[in-house]
Amino acid sequence: MKKHALTLGLTAFALALTLAACGTKKTSDQAKTTTVKIGIIGSDKRIWNPIATKLKKQDINLQIVSFADYNKPNQALVDGDIDLNAFQHQYFLNNWNKSHKQNLKSIGETVLAPLKVYSDNIKNIHDLKKGDEVTVPNDPTNEGRALQLLETAGLIKLDKAALPTTHDIKTNKRGLKITAIDASQTARSLKSAAVAVVNDGVAVDAGLKPSQAIYTEKITAKSKPWINIIVAKNSQKNNKVYKKIVKAFQTKETEKNIKKVYKGNEIAAWNHKF
Repeated sequence: MKKHALTLGLTAFALALTLAACGTKKTSDQAKTTTVKIGIIGSDKRIWNPIATKLKKQDINLQIVSFADYNKPNQALVDGDIDLNAFQHQYFLNNWNKSHKQNLKSIGETVLAPLKVYSDNIKNIHDLKKGDEVTVPNDPTNEGRALQLLETAGLIKLDKAALPTTHDIKTNKRGLKITAIDASQTARSLKSAAVAVVNDGVAVDAGLKPSQAIYTEKITAKSKPWINIIVAKNSQKNNKVYKKIVKAFQTKETEKNIKKVYKGNEIAAWNHKF
């Protein structure tokens, strides 16, 4: 009887060791997984979700953090709340670094998104009447970009400035009321404004289609500063895991998904020939 009990005890002990060993292996596998938080704006989640799924096979847990305010993802990166962000173009980053005395770095290109002009009231941008209101994004880079677009369309003339503001409008023959507002509100402003210059992500989230635009920014070699980028802290610009994330983004599958999600509002920039 004692011998039988001893045998049962040894068997139970062996089973416990086996289960413990299995538990240790599971913990070890989990330890191999690297979690990376990436900040995005709006509908970009539809682009990043498939990439996050693919990265799981490389033991990378990509957590997507959505922001509604263009002013927050860079500060969140500096503060360590996220590890990367992907929402801005190079010009925006350069201006933000300068004004905040930071040194965030681009580690890869994503998309190029031409600005577009939308309206609920007119079919042609040249149908704007004297005194009509035109809304543009109010962040420094996109405000300047939107004003340059309006100049290209022949509506205004600007004083020479790297990043013009409404104060740099030299000629406005139609007497247009040009109002700078938060980028996220430009599409909504169409309820009251004659036209609005709308960022691509905001346009997609608002259900605006490229075919509805009454004017589109032209893509040329001068468009390169407007290419959107993946950004990291300077100290992490050569991080091997982050490079894997860039590589996972810059694929034909992602390019197809960009076309599907944005319906022509954005193009894959990493292999575009200017």
